Amino acid sequence: MSLKSFHIFFISVSGIMSLGLGAWSARAYSITGDGGFLTLSLVGFGALAALIPYGIWFLRKLKGWSYL
Repeated sequence: MSLKSFHIFFISVSGIMSLGLGAWSARAYSITGDGGFLTLSLVGFGALAALIPYGIWFLRKLKGWSYL
């Protein structure tokens, strides 16, 4: 596995985990009303919002490189 392939995999998994964290925290906030869960939810969704443009930028930057 090349470094480019691993990086794309890592960005994808990080985005999925950030989405899961944000959704779980938002659900926990709606049940408990604890402000810590709201903050954690915003952090999770914020990380996802940062990872999406970064992933697009990375793919465009290394467009000509092979995955092997």
